[in-house]
Amino acid sequence: MTVDSFRFLPGSIAAYYKNMTVQREDPVPFTPLGKPLDQCRFALVTTAGIYNKGKEPPFDTEREKREPMWGDPSFRRIPKDVSQEEIGACHLHTNNRDVLLDVNILLPVQRFLELESEGVIGSLAPTSYSFMGYQPDTTAWRQQYGPEAAVLMKDEAVDAVLLTPS
Repeated sequence: MTVDSFRFLPGSIAAYYKNMTVQREDPVPFTPLGKPLDQCRFALVTTAGIYNKGKEPPFDTEREKREPMWGDPSFRRIPKDVSQEEIGACHLHTNNRDVLLDVNILLPVQRFLELESEGVIGSLAPTSYSFMGYQPDTTAWRQQYGPEAAVLMKDEAVDAVLLTPS
């Protein structure tokens, strides 16, 4: 099955993005896991543009609508005890309907809590992180927001991260 990530955009804009060249970065950064899964603390990171309603603001989609070549590079914190009703979604390049019905499709908090209770993983970190997946210019993300989130994960003694792209 082919996934059309641009089907919710006007045809002319979708065509522009489909023809955009994306520069590959080599080598792909990879760090081997240093201990068994049942001793690891995991953090979850998604590019789904979700946020914890009432705790943090939504991503800046209004600016993105005005400036189609800009994407909000900041991140939002999602606590591991978040309820479905507290999840908001504001990604302009995906259909948010399904994640608003079940956040676990893009941020599998409940599944990881089950893995924790079964002893498959050591623990789920107290905080998960959500970014906006659309980043034509990654400068701010690379220089500020990515490193900030990494420091927060290190402060929570995270050993491994599961990234769920939207």
